[in-house]
Amino acid sequence: MLDMKFIRENAELVKENCRKKFQDHKVAMVDELIELDAQYRGCKTKADNLRAQRNALSKQIGVLMGQKKKEEAEEVKAQVKALGDEMAAIEKLEDELQVKVKQIQMIIPNIIDPTVPIGKDDSENVELQKYGEPALKPFDVPYHTEIMEKLAGIDLDSARKVAGNGFYYLMGDVARLHSAIISYARDFMIDRGFTYVIPPYMIRSEVVTGVMSFAEMENMMYKIEGEDLYLIGTSEHSMIGKFIDSILEEKELPYTLTSYSPCFRKEKGAHGIEERGVYRIHQFEKQEMIVVCKPEDSPKWFETLYMNTIDFFRTLDIPVRSLECCSGDLADLKVKSIDVEAWSPRQQKYFEVGSCSNLGDAQARRLGIRVNGENGKYFAHTLNNTCVAPPRMLIAFLENNLQEDGSVLIPEALRPYMGGKTIITPKK
Repeated sequence: MLDMKFIRENAELVKENCRKKFQDHKVAMVDELIELDAQYRGCKTKADNLRAQRNALSKQIGVLMGQKKKEEAEEVKAQVKALGDEMAAIEKLEDELQVKVKQIQMIIPNIIDPTVPIGKDDSENVELQKYGEPALKPFDVPYHTEIMEKLAGIDLDSARKVAGNGFYYLMGDVARLHSAIISYARDFMIDRGFTYVIPPYMIRSEVVTGVMSFAEMENMMYKIEGEDLYLIGTSEHSMIGKFIDSILEEKELPYTLTSYSPCFRKEKGAHGIEERGVYRIHQFEKQEMIVVCKPEDSPKWFETLYMNTIDFFRTLDIPVRSLECCSGDLADLKVKSIDVEAWSPRQQKYFEVGSCSNLGDAQARRLGIRVNGENGKYFAHTLNNTCVAPPRMLIAFLENNLQEDGSVLIPEALRPYMGGKTIITPKK
């Protein structure tokens, strides 16, 4: 959320930013917002003046009563009442205008970083760098659920009966592999100096609207009926929410946290065949990382975060690439974002396995996360990134480590978490 003073003083910049994000319908909203804000501030000034007049007159009543000037005191009382009635009407209008200002202010997109490529959608994202040589298997790689089924590691049919489409049972060595990846990711991030956290899996609406845009909320979040609670779509939401309405000491920054959680998503819309199975599902687990830092430090932390994911995947011998999100692919709160994509030998292309985002002070401004610095208080910057999100990551893992006989090799880094196993073999 942009500061209202910034919007007033930089209206053309804010409008141009809307155009860069291909949200031309919001250009007119900027003018509407500025006009509503002017009306709101006018009402506030008028209400303050009326309040001062009423207070001054109220003091006169006591003086007049003390002087036995009852008739004059009654006249002043009538003036005080009239001012009170006028003030009540002005305050009502002030409250209504404040709500309207906030509503529009919340949907005006954050100012994107100057380095962000301009493009309409994810088809115009820009490849930055590849890490590792993509594997070309000398045999046809089956669909990922077929690999899992041969390992007796998945049951989709039973899951459909129990919960519907978009759910799964992982079993045996595949389930163990899933847990091993999460445990390894936890230790990987701890070794990089991050504090391990298990957060709440439900959050209140004020946190939801503080960490994400309304469009994202509608497409992602599951609401708990009858309660002001939502199931988290990613632990980033409750992790950033941890600092709501806080004043942090500058000397204690940055906060570098890594969190485990299940994630729950609606995943609205139809998807292609490669997104069936366990690619796009309603429930999964994830190891996340977040940083709360000083504004001048966020670019450095942004690069550190996405490189953590790349380094993690490379320790498992999975080729990856980094992809910069273009302006039209950025959610409204994001300043800059880089996706990490893993190589799929089956599809002969990369697919997304993680996303790193710098949100500037947008979340901090919405949630009231301020820093007490040497030169006064300011809003913190927040960043987040996926370390790993199985079972989607399992697709890349299984395809890249699959052998022609259907067995799957276990990289050295995961063996301690798999009881020393070096290979998973098909079940008869």
